[in-house]
Amino acid sequence: MKSWKDNVRAVIPYVPGEQPEGNIIKLNTNENPYPPAPAVSSVLKDFDAGRLKKYPKPLCDGLVKALSDWFSVAPENIFTGTGSDDVLAMSFLTFFNSKEKEPVLFPDVTYSFYDVWAKLFDIPYAAVPLKDDLSIDENDYIGRSNGGIVIANPNAPTALSMPLSVIEKIVKNNPGSVVIIDEAYVDFGGETALPLIEKYDNLLITRTFSKSMSLAGSRIGVAIGSKELIRFLWDVRNSFNSYTMDSITQEIGIAALSDRAYFEENIKRIISTRENFSKELTALGFSFPKSSSNFVFARHQELDSTVLFEDLKKEGIYVRHFNGDRVKDHLRITIGLESEMERLVDFLKAYIKEGRGRKNGL
Repeated sequence: MKSWKDNVRAVIPYVPGEQPEGNIIKLNTNENPYPPAPAVSSVLKDFDAGRLKKYPKPLCDGLVKALSDWFSVAPENIFTGTGSDDVLAMSFLTFFNSKEKEPVLFPDVTYSFYDVWAKLFDIPYAAVPLKDDLSIDENDYIGRSNGGIVIANPNAPTALSMPLSVIEKIVKNNPGSVVIIDEAYVDFGGETALPLIEKYDNLLITRTFSKSMSLAGSRIGVAIGSKELIRFLWDVRNSFNSYTMDSITQEIGIAALSDRAYFEENIKRIISTRENFSKELTALGFSFPKSSSNFVFARHQELDSTVLFEDLKKEGIYVRHFNGDRVKDHLRITIGLESEMERLVDFLKAYIKEGRGRKNGL
């Protein structure tokens, strides 16, 4: 007899980074080490709980207006969701519907949720190999039949970014497809594609408040694109769930956008810490692509990355390790507070000096 299990949509889910608690140094999920803007605390303190008896604004009007001011675009160019994961999932569902079953293209080493959404929504896809130096070859996305393109810029976990001219080349040469540029980390050194929005109606940019805005715990994501793209996104979202972002979160988002000076100061501090940490890592024999993000993707020729990863955890220092063949020798290390990075460097100096964690034969 037929089993109900025959009708289950079985998928292999995305595996998020560990969320340990206690007295640890958490450098594994690219969170911002600094608190959000002071105005956010004021919202939490003064919010009228009586408002929660009513549904939130489905179109997030106040937040959308604040975002349009922040990005200098019209409100009609803005879409919001509960984190960029929600925004990206809605974008996959909305735009990657090729009647010819052409594959969506994205790099083979990138944000690992992309292939999960493709499988979940039964979207054909092709993972395009990065070059040996882990950079993207734009020519791989030109002249190739596709049902859409997704590129994280800066890319994760590599931390590498592409210049605007290269992004434009890809968008311009794919007029029949929606090109999504995932700019989750762009504030830390990448070049945004926002100037291209008015020029290309097939370009969609996604952003998150989880990284540069210090609001990973609140879940706010944004898409910016042509008015037609955004209208299609709202239509699908409101056919799925009209009330995704709660009232408190909407107010928190507005508050975070009210203090650009605080935002810019935090970005400067993280970039400064990243550059100092990168110099220390290089001196210790690590190599990594030049980071345009709030993390580095490092490897050491003589150290076993899996062993080092586990030894760091024993020390109470959490970083991220991936198992893919092309990245298994690397550790992705989030940039934390200056004091946290100094403690990590001190541990690595002692670790290497003691000859721990070496690969077999070294």
